[in-house]
Amino acid sequence: MIYTERSLAALSHRDCVALLTGEQVGRAVFTERALPAVVPVNFIVQDDAVVMCTAADTRLAAAASRGVLAFQVDDIDPITRSGWSVVVVGVAELVDSPEEQARIHLCLQPWAPGRNEVFIRLPLKVVTGRRISASED
Repeated sequence: MIYTERSLAALSHRDCVALLTGEQVGRAVFTERALPAVVPVNFIVQDDAVVMCTAADTRLAAAASRGVLAFQVDDIDPITRSGWSVVVVGVAELVDSPEEQARIHLCLQPWAPGRNEVFIRLPLKVVTGRRISASED
């Protein structure tokens, strides 16, 4: 099969959130020493935010305490050259409340081993996405 006809479309906020909710792993993007840095993390969407956790001594924890983060998730089919990508950008919020941390921990089980005591929320305020669709010839 050859897929030659493709279309590119912007995704609505609602579509972006639905796609995020269906995934488990994304990439947290931040600045480290004036350079871009990216780390894969597992996450959940809860209370209109992307929520992740990490250890206190990680680069991600340090970046989140300074504020601005981006978060990206995608799904790509290399055969059809189609897929989608969603990006969330905003000011990170550290979750300090033990009650809120416990509630998050019920839904979010970190994949990475070790202490994951820093809980990070990235509100779903600036969310963009796009989809490339392919059709058969």
